[in-house]
Amino acid sequence: MSSANEKLVGSVDQGTTSTRFFIFDHQGDIVSMHQIEHRQIYPQPGWVEHDPMEIRDKMKEVIQGAMKRAGIGPERLAALGITNQRETTIVWNPKTGKPYYNAIVWQDTRTGDLCRKLAVAGDMNCFREKVGLPLATYFSGPKICWIMDHVDGVRAAVDRNEAIFGNIDTWLIWWLTGGPDGGVHVTDVTNAGRTMLMNIDTLDWDPEMLSIMGIPRRMLPAIKSSSEIYGFTGKSGVFGGEIPVSGDLGDQQAALFGQTCFTPGEAKNTYGTGCFMLLNTGGKPVQSKSGLLTTVGYRIGSQPAVYALEGSIAIAGSLVQWVRDNMGLIKQSPEIEALAKTVQDNGGIYFVPAFSGLFAPHWRSDARGLITGLTHYINKGHIARAVLEACAYQVKEIFEAMEKDSGIRLKALKVDGGMVQNELLMQFQADILDIPVICPKNRETSVLGAGYAAGLAVGYWKDQSELLRQWAFDKKWEGNMPEPKRSALYEGWLRAVKRSYS
Repeated sequence: MSSANEKLVGSVDQGTTSTRFFIFDHQGDIVSMHQIEHRQIYPQPGWVEHDPMEIRDKMKEVIQGAMKRAGIGPERLAALGITNQRETTIVWNPKTGKPYYNAIVWQDTRTGDLCRKLAVAGDMNCFREKVGLPLATYFSGPKICWIMDHVDGVRAAVDRNEAIFGNIDTWLIWWLTGGPDGGVHVTDVTNAGRTMLMNIDTLDWDPEMLSIMGIPRRMLPAIKSSSEIYGFTGKSGVFGGEIPVSGDLGDQQAALFGQTCFTPGEAKNTYGTGCFMLLNTGGKPVQSKSGLLTTVGYRIGSQPAVYALEGSIAIAGSLVQWVRDNMGLIKQSPEIEALAKTVQDNGGIYFVPAFSGLFAPHWRSDARGLITGLTHYINKGHIARAVLEACAYQVKEIFEAMEKDSGIRLKALKVDGGMVQNELLMQFQADILDIPVICPKNRETSVLGAGYAAGLAVGYWKDQSELLRQWAFDKKWEGNMPEPKRSALYEGWLRAVKRSYS
């Protein structure tokens, strides 16, 4: 428990379905938090949007709620960090703060045709060496192009210097530091690296990529490290006091940092709306030949950047939400585990959740969701089990690709995110990978990682070795499935995935 005058660190976690604000003490323990969901907007099949103003307002609400619960004022906060859903794209007027269009969410697939047009000789990997990423609907650059091409008045506004771009981190930092009244227009290397516009070696906007996509550099935020003072909150803002805004990491890189995966070869997997596995590859980018993303893991102050390989799965926890909301098989998401436990196995069915195509390692935007192996024997328990198993199978595909690209045999997997509370899923994950799956004491690793980055920038924590000493594990699952069964189940999954290709 923190003392009445101990300094604390605040951290915003702006995610795909909700916004949260956490307050941490020096031990990295949670003092207070508040969370509010926001609307998911689906204008057409494959389109996913958020209201940027709603997200800004929810951020204010959760900050006020968490500080009220903690009974503290702004003078108690030493620093403020941000972690965010990545690739979600906003273009707005810097004079008014008004967005020209809704935020286009990372899951959105409307830029498929544009990505295919940009591919040189049909090669979706043509820019990989430069930006570490394949051409895919996932990333921000093509989304910016779509807004400029399809929203009335945006191109003219760009020409007048009245349109700027940001992922969610940039949008929130801009508002926290003043908005139209002097807001700072910045991003960090982890978020900039998800646009297809940042050169993976120079860590700056790449002139050739800007030219190819027709995006003027003046629209883009300044690229900073993940841990430095970007600006200060104003006394008239939500905090009512000046606090350094000094940490910024995309949510999956923040989890890598919060899990203290500081050594090359350490990996973490976050089970959230999607599923995201990152492997620390050290000080040089490793180009993937197996469909993974080459990305910046983090950069602390003036230290060299640390790179990572990432495997991204579009649908994980959101599949449980779909079973709840669209199918009505459960009333609350946690009920999926009890329903899955009513059967001994999946009954021979596989659920491939390619609702937005398939991400790594396939990168097939044409793939569509399916359930294979249905018979009269199958009941809703089998479907629930197949939903959970789908998450674990997708992680195994990423895991194998990482080992192949990096040449590193992974000995354990650190895990975090909402789905780690699901014992059945975690045990099946350990079984299908045949390695220990380890959950830390503090499972809120993304928001903790952003807090760590913010605190390091102002000297709240001395260095990363101090953070390493704080990490402790809460639970470990060991694999105990016989090899023939593991191989047979996985082969069945791979056959089902191929059937999802349209």
